[in-house]
Amino acid sequence: MNLNAHLTELQKKHEKLENQIEKTQRHPSADTIEIGVMKKEKLRIKEEIARVASRV
Repeated sequence: MNLNAHLTELQKKHEKLENQIEKTQRHPSADTIEIGVMKKEKLRIKEEIARVASRV
């Protein structure tokens, strides 16, 4: 997989996770631990996006 395709996939994952976090937070019985896990994953993806983007 070339870097541009990898970057695009990471951006899609990041956006999907962001939407999932927002949806979960709107739910009255939102699990804060689950939200925290998703936010950490979102941050990890964001950092990977930055690393890949610097190599493109």
